[in-house]
Amino acid sequence: MARRTTHRYGPRRGQIGDLWRPARGGDAPGVVVLIHGGFWKAPYTKLLMTRLARSVAASGWAAWNIEYRRLGRLGGGGGWPATFADVAAAIDHLARLDGLDTDRVVTCGHSAGGHLALWAAGRACHGTDGPGGAAVVPVRGVVSLAGVADLTHAARGGGGAGAVRDLMGGGPDEVPDRYRMGSPAARLPFGVPQVLVHGLADTTVPPSMSERYVLAAREAGDPATYVPIEGVAHRQMLDPGDPSWAVALDHLGRLLG
Repeated sequence: MARRTTHRYGPRRGQIGDLWRPARGGDAPGVVVLIHGGFWKAPYTKLLMTRLARSVAASGWAAWNIEYRRLGRLGGGGGWPATFADVAAAIDHLARLDGLDTDRVVTCGHSAGGHLALWAAGRACHGTDGPGGAAVVPVRGVVSLAGVADLTHAARGGGGAGAVRDLMGGGPDEVPDRYRMGSPAARLPFGVPQVLVHGLADTTVPPSMSERYVLAAREAGDPATYVPIEGVAHRQMLDPGDPSWAVALDHLGRLLG
């Protein structure tokens, strides 16, 4: 059975993560950083990703299921730049945990967590530009599950418009520098492989957002893959028994090597 330990990566509320290690011993495992969604809002927590964390550990990798400061009264003060800085700090905290292969770290997020997973994958390429500064632990690839890949498009009505504006503290015309630093689509290229898995029955985040993002990433020179899946809705992707997760696991294995 996978072993779970909980660690603080900072002193503030929400700066916490669960590390799931595979049951079998051996070499230090690669790490999948799991980032939950819920439009960055306080009612949604890392518990959304617990079943996927168990699946990752059962596959022989470590799962770092992180929490972060979120929007709302009980969110701990999330939004720009705190939410982004927390994700960066949580990933960099892996360097302080024993028995992990920090040369093999990939991110995987769902919905709003897909946005943060993509953003985190670009940190090493962009140096100190953005919350969290230069990456201590670089990310070698990312799998986005129905991720909000383009904040500008989303803020202008492409899905979760109000939540995006709350996250960024305004719209793209009001705070353009924040969108430049915080939207994955605006930060391309990343220099690492990106896989965007999206259910075609998703009515929460439009699949076309992932498709357009991948085209833009390829034009920028990045290795990017769009994986549309027929009949899969938004929250189905949180089910480890769903075919979409089997596809995601396959790509995670390729990225981890």
